[in-house]
Amino acid sequence: MIGQKSDLTFKHNSRNGRHGWLRLTPAYSVKLVNDILDKNPEINQVLDPFSGTGTTGLVCGERGIDCDLIDINPFLVWLAEVKTRNYSPAELSEVCAASEKLASRAKYERNENELWIPPLSHIERWWTKDRLLYLARLRQAIHLSFPSRSHAKDLLEVAFCRLVIASSNAAFNHQSMSFNDEKQPSLFLQDDRENLAKLFVRNVEEIVYSAKSAIKGTVRVFEADSRHILQDKKYNGVITSPPYPNRISYIRELRPYMYWLEYIKEARQAAELDWQAIGGTWGIATSRLVKWKPDNQDILHEGFMKIIEDISKTSPLLANYVHKYFLDISLHLDSLYKVLEPNAKIFYIVGNSKFYDTLVPVENIYAHLLEHVGFIDIQVEALRKRNSKKELVEFVVSAHKPPRKQKSANAFLNTQDAHPVREASKQSSFPQPFAS
Repeated sequence: MIGQKSDLTFKHNSRNGRHGWLRLTPAYSVKLVNDILDKNPEINQVLDPFSGTGTTGLVCGERGIDCDLIDINPFLVWLAEVKTRNYSPAELSEVCAASEKLASRAKYERNENELWIPPLSHIERWWTKDRLLYLARLRQAIHLSFPSRSHAKDLLEVAFCRLVIASSNAAFNHQSMSFNDEKQPSLFLQDDRENLAKLFVRNVEEIVYSAKSAIKGTVRVFEADSRHILQDKKYNGVITSPPYPNRISYIRELRPYMYWLEYIKEARQAAELDWQAIGGTWGIATSRLVKWKPDNQDILHEGFMKIIEDISKTSPLLANYVHKYFLDISLHLDSLYKVLEPNAKIFYIVGNSKFYDTLVPVENIYAHLLEHVGFIDIQVEALRKRNSKKELVEFVVSAHKPPRKQKSANAFLNTQDAHPVREASKQSSFPQPFAS
């Protein structure tokens, strides 16, 4: 029986320098990426098409391996760039010198009407009034001191984001974010302003200390749609963890950061981004999903439509969600195949899902999609039990692209159908990629 193995999750990252700068619950472990690279030393050009907080890119950069990262979320693109960058001693000194002054300035009273407060829905659930005002004053102080984008400002904003979540009423006691019933008293028993200022300075000190480490490989980060990969190079390795088909919106957890840093300014922007992301169903994405149709596209996995029909008996919405998720992944895998070198190895960390009484064998569906695209030597390995329903497990699905001029033994019988999705029409209704 496999255990939960917290060392293979985001919890392990919090003790590993830059990897612990900002928490995102779905992030996977540094240890997992290192284990894959240790066992496959020939991999030296890596792609992570669902890069999130940049774990794969940062591990590769630390090891001297070149890596390209792709994410559709502009905030995550920014965060990955900041985490995988080298900083000069002068830049780090500037950050340290600024932190005390900024934290102190934010303690003093200012006219509340002059402060910008993010238009986050039900903001009173997130912060008490005093903490909210301190955050607003600190944000204003950072912007006034650093009016234009710089490496120093980036590091200060990472520290600010850490303070945003540490001072909030958000709880992380399961796979997504919720709120504590009572206002958080443990961190700030005395003067909120003084304790928030000290915590911000401490965050800066921790970030600066770990930012001294060298990033030896070249890490590039692109804002793009991984259903349509348009890269200028070929890769011999992929290590990634796409969104799981569990209807957990990553945008929901990222909202506080994205509002405070003004990547989104209204709820509709967050919902639009969630609709564009694979697996997104928050806000307006839900209403669109109700009307969504697969346009006679089928997933080439035996029993897939039976799974969709079983889910639909209880929730046609969730049936559409699962169907669209795998159509999106199919487009992604077809696009990925074209940017890989012969013999390239790929590793997908995925989790199965359960909707009511219907278990969705995500790992097996991925394996069949990879087979139909043309990958060979496909293996599925159970990694750990997830901290939720007893049937839910995390897997690594691995495969590699055949050598040049070698055809897969599992190629299509119909050689004209080169995609993992049968299409009634070649016209795609999916969003076009962002310019990168």
